[in-house]
Amino acid sequence: MGGRQLRRLFVQHLGASPVSVAQTRRVLFAKRLIHDTDMPIADIAAAAGFGSLRRFNETFLDLFHRPPGTLRRRKVAGERESDVVLRLRYRPPYDWENMLAFLQARAIPGVETIENGRYFRTIEVDGALGSIAVAQLPREQSLEIGVLFPGVRALSVIVARVRRLFDLGADIETIEQHLAADPALARLIAQRPGLRAPGGWDGFEVAIRAVLGQQVSVSAARQFAGRLVELHGRSVPKLLRTHPLLSCAFPDAKRLASVSSIGLAMPGARLAALTEVARAAIADPTLFHPLSSLAETVARLKGIRGIGEWSAQYIALRAARESDAFPATDLGLLRGAAAIEGETVSPAGLLGRAETWRPWRAYAAQHLWAAGGHTVGNSSSAAA
Repeated sequence: MGGRQLRRLFVQHLGASPVSVAQTRRVLFAKRLIHDTDMPIADIAAAAGFGSLRRFNETFLDLFHRPPGTLRRRKVAGERESDVVLRLRYRPPYDWENMLAFLQARAIPGVETIENGRYFRTIEVDGALGSIAVAQLPREQSLEIGVLFPGVRALSVIVARVRRLFDLGADIETIEQHLAADPALARLIAQRPGLRAPGGWDGFEVAIRAVLGQQVSVSAARQFAGRLVELHGRSVPKLLRTHPLLSCAFPDAKRLASVSSIGLAMPGARLAALTEVARAAIADPTLFHPLSSLAETVARLKGIRGIGEWSAQYIALRAARESDAFPATDLGLLRGAAAIEGETVSPAGLLGRAETWRPWRAYAAQHLWAAGGHTVGNSSSAAA
């Protein structure tokens, strides 16, 4: 698509040019940082992507007719101090309990942990290390994000990844209304309103975890991932850990592609697949981005040696955020379908039944996993 066509579509559908939309996003992100943090204004300008403090101030004066510092919310007595704390809103309802159950079953030792209803994990952005802590604020219909990270310019990236991981952009009311046209799914939705489709912190990490989970249990996949991190993960400085059980970041593609031996006790074909995924991720930085259709996204992923239909659908669901991704051969989905149908269901039969669930089959999958007694999605190729 050419630049002229892109500008025409932006003006037609959004009433503004791509440059104007990008600037609005920067301003809104900066406004959130001003309200929710004690960061210096110069750091906020940098974090929001402004090239200079002067340009930042001029933009705010033009839009709000006052300098950015005057928009700062006054801190009330007794309010908790932190490095950076943000609030990200979501459309209710939000099933936080099931989201944490999904993440806890897969929590990699040293990288992730859940405690007292809060999710903690280490992060790496552009080679820099840190960590986050995420909690739900149900009355505010928000998630609170605590960030310990050395560079303010990475904040917008961190926020975008948190939104993807916790599926904050989902129009859950529209999704559930569509799926509830199926009476069986309507009963499941009534039991678990607000059930989201969890994403992943990083597309490469999701793909590696999917390979580690092929033909093993969720628990075994978690152990493999923990050993992988122990062998190849970078240590996060103690001052940048939001929880004492955090220690290392998940290894990146360059690290895994360069090691002489991955060092895991698993079949050679699966070890080779890990290396192939790493090499493919290096060769194509957009490998885990969605294409124009789910079929194209899945086909590209299946082009990696060692990635089959189930793995490709799972990666499309959690990494590419394809709302219609549906790993129909998954044993957990088949058990869930059998639970609501009262009889055994084949993958082909499940795919046929799922046609009416399009384009939200990924959310139907979450309900089927839960109905089968697996809020964490156990499978023939266990999702790590």
